[in-house]
Amino acid sequence: MNWKVFRTRAITALVFVLVMMAGLLLNEWSFLLLFSVIHFGCWIEYQRLLGRIDPSYKNISTFHRYGVMLAGWSMMLYAAGDIYHIANITLPGIGLAMGLTFAFALPIVEILFSQQVNFTHIRYSALGLIYISLSWALMINIRSIHEIWVTGNGCPYEVGLMIPLVTIFSIWINDTMAYIVGSLIGKTPFSKISPKKTIEGTAGGIILCVASMGILAYFIKMPVMHICIIAAISAVAGTAGDLLESKIKRMANVKDSGSIMPGHGGFLDRFDSLLLATPFVWLYVMIVMK
Repeated sequence: MNWKVFRTRAITALVFVLVMMAGLLLNEWSFLLLFSVIHFGCWIEYQRLLGRIDPSYKNISTFHRYGVMLAGWSMMLYAAGDIYHIANITLPGIGLAMGLTFAFALPIVEILFSQQVNFTHIRYSALGLIYISLSWALMINIRSIHEIWVTGNGCPYEVGLMIPLVTIFSIWINDTMAYIVGSLIGKTPFSKISPKKTIEGTAGGIILCVASMGILAYFIKMPVMHICIIAAISAVAGTAGDLLESKIKRMANVKDSGSIMPGHGGFLDRFDSLLLATPFVWLYVMIVMK
């Protein structure tokens, strides 16, 4: 074992967990700040990857490059609920104003200052808004839910905080269990996109993730069915999200999306599963739970 590499990965993982937990648990503003940083980090890496896949995308204007990031951030602000307000000004109102501004400004600037309108570049950026910004906007929207769960032992849980925590913990458990099961009994390759993944590891990770979250929910008297379903959604969609990002990296011919976290890659490497899991968890929460 390379102890220097292990120490670097261990320190990075510890810092990552501490930052994540502080952002998630402190209050709703720290939650928004955390996912705003993640949002912009994902966008920077996404544009870098697309630039490697299609070198012409590197030549988009500065306004296009950063304007689309701010347009995506405005989606997050618009999705925030009533708990996010400064005096009488609400974040959804700010997000709406920003969104309308960029919706008009981006195409006008693209037409006026670009030698020719490249619809391929516009399509790449639109896909980024769906892949990155919409997912984090839905995460902020979940955090804005006011409802309180009172468990069987009388403890109140804020739904808007509990759902993101369940989703994130489910993904972490699924990743860990899939690795362990795959290492022990994995033989059948799951996908050519990610040769190290096995069917046994993937199935074992999902099953153990749902079982672990179900047992935890039972002992702390939370709704077991809802927790198990969210865990299953997170594990399955998260696995698909990991494969999607692996496909993008393979097309870009890179090992990691970035290097912001030594030994662990970049933002997209860390949050690829959550990016795809969040919209499906949101749908379940809005359709079934509300």
